[in-house]
Amino acid sequence: MKIESILVHGAVDGDEATGSVNVPIYQTSTYKQEELGKNKGYEYSRTGNPTREALEKTISLLEGGTGGLAFSSGMSAITAVLSLLNSGDKIIIPSNLYGGTFRVIDKVFKNFNIQYEIVDFSRINDVKRILEDNKENGKIKAVFIETPTNPLMDITDIEEVSKLTREYGALTIVDNTFMSPYLQRPLEFGADIVVHSATKYLGGHSNVVAGLIVVNDEKLWEKLHFIQNSTGGVLGPFDSFLLLQGIKTLGVRLDRHNENAEKIVEFLLKNEYVDKIYYPGLKDSKGYDIHRKQASGFGGVLSFVINKKVDYKKFLSSLRLITLGESLGGVESLICHPATMTHAAIPYKIRQEVGIVDNLVRLSVGIENIDDLLEDLNNAFKESKVR
Repeated sequence: MKIESILVHGAVDGDEATGSVNVPIYQTSTYKQEELGKNKGYEYSRTGNPTREALEKTISLLEGGTGGLAFSSGMSAITAVLSLLNSGDKIIIPSNLYGGTFRVIDKVFKNFNIQYEIVDFSRINDVKRILEDNKENGKIKAVFIETPTNPLMDITDIEEVSKLTREYGALTIVDNTFMSPYLQRPLEFGADIVVHSATKYLGGHSNVVAGLIVVNDEKLWEKLHFIQNSTGGVLGPFDSFLLLQGIKTLGVRLDRHNENAEKIVEFLLKNEYVDKIYYPGLKDSKGYDIHRKQASGFGGVLSFVINKKVDYKKFLSSLRLITLGESLGGVESLICHPATMTHAAIPYKIRQEVGIVDNLVRLSVGIENIDDLLEDLNNAFKESKVR
């Protein structure tokens, strides 16, 4: 079955008991047990819930994994994955990374003596050097990849990094939020764990906060399920239902996101107020060929640097159709200022070094009429010109 059909029907197609074409919302905390030690597969909704289970099976099927897990947020999912590490372990992370992920690694897990090393994953020899330097002590236990990265859209060769980390006994974790399984399936390229902020494209309507994990190993799933159940950051039945509904239209939405984003990039390339554009679909970007190898589209997110001819703060407040706000991947277009919003947790020096400068903005392109979006951008540039 092709992915477009899997998106619509999922791993659990409706409800056999009633014939409902949608998975029911099992809004319950507990379940009647027939006798001691005997139940119908469920005992308490933190441990398992039919609606959440349908979602977990669906995301696993979409990513080509052996099991999935649903959490109350993307950060809850990432926290569960990081909880696989022990005191004294190290993790390698990219030089530009979502601020929330960096914050939990730097401010929370560092307190448990879990260390990290920052690297530019486009320099594969640097990754190998760090792994080799820690070979004898065996401290590197995981490598965390965003591809494309947030917000600078750097591309990592998942297959190359996965082969390398496997040689050194480390796990490869890929945040696939920007692409979703519709465009990219990291497990097929050797990754061990895929994480999603399902709040974004998978939900698609800015009405749910959720996180998902998919693995390709049953024992790894069991470890993560134990963490999920023990720490309790599970996704509720209603939010699971909303995600199942959102996933049904993921394909048609992403096709439109891609189409609109490409046209906006064309507009920005000709714009006198833009100094630099970050987008994986640019043929002269250094990760273009790698991205084409491992993904079937470029996504709906791009970032660009506004030059001094325009007051970037006024530009952001002059937009009328495009909304200034956190998050991405919804049907509506959202724009944000990474330095003070999504990536404020990253120290100023690091932000400057990697390119998250004050006049950088990130645009999550929605599915509105493209002419309306272009008009909104054009008007905002005109209104915010420095006189």
